[in-house]
Amino acid sequence: MRILDSLGVRYERFLYENAGNAAEIAATLGFPTDEVFKTLVTVGRSGGHYVFMIRSDGELDLKKAARAAGEKAVEMIPQKDLLPLTGYIHGGCSPIGMKKPFPTFLDGIAGEKERICCSGGRVGCQIRLTPAELIRASGAALADLVRD
Repeated sequence: MRILDSLGVRYERFLYENAGNAAEIAATLGFPTDEVFKTLVTVGRSGGHYVFMIRSDGELDLKKAARAAGEKAVEMIPQKDLLPLTGYIHGGCSPIGMKKPFPTFLDGIAGEKERICCSGGRVGCQIRLTPAELIRASGAALADLVRD
């Protein structure tokens, strides 16, 4: 949120008790599941890391993700590697403010929404902002990412 503040991005912050997975967080906050996005971190065959944001009830299509990243294949990183790589723990991973900037991709459905939610960088905190502001803050590109 400090990064968003420094960029002059307007956002809303929502605090909640740990609700479980992203779809349960959407229900807890009273938002549709296609307006709450989860942040997933992968590693490509080349060894590069990539961040993908998909709606809370969606499943990342690894072939589509690889195509978006320009890789032959990508796979999810082991959960134990998340904190050392990104600075975030599972359930609190935000596309903004990682230890290092990684290529980031936001599922195209986000472009159809007025506002979307994503992690505020810790468990129990979501931020809500326009997709354009999230793209500006994270450097994300829109892509087709969810399994049909």
